[in-house]
Amino acid sequence: MVVTFNVTGGEQGQWAVLQVSGELDLVTSPVLRQRVHDEVAEGRHSLVLDLSDVLFCDSSGVGVLIASRRLIRSCQGRLRLILPAQGAVDGSHVNRVLGALGVRRLFDCHPDLASATGDEPRPLSA
Repeated sequence: MVVTFNVTGGEQGQWAVLQVSGELDLVTSPVLRQRVHDEVAEGRHSLVLDLSDVLFCDSSGVGVLIASRRLIRSCQGRLRLILPAQGAVDGSHVNRVLGALGVRRLFDCHPDLASATGDEPRPLSA
């Protein structure tokens, strides 16, 4: 089975939204890294990464997410991840990987696009 990796962009209000699908690994993670850099270079510092359709994520993918967080923070921007409890067939793989590594708390995570692009204050989570 061949899984196609794809990153598509759009805007939702003041947020740039990148929808990621497929497998985020050593081969594909540079594509996402470049797309995030392109968004920042174009002056978009409020970014949502929709990872609902990511089927697999390895350490390279996690590294890109952490580097993206660092880049956005250096611009005084905001990065939000969409990590639904269910998605990518049987559950958000990225959500489980970030949780297992103990780095999920570094990210502002949301269950869907409406929540991620809203500006309602959220309670702090551990």
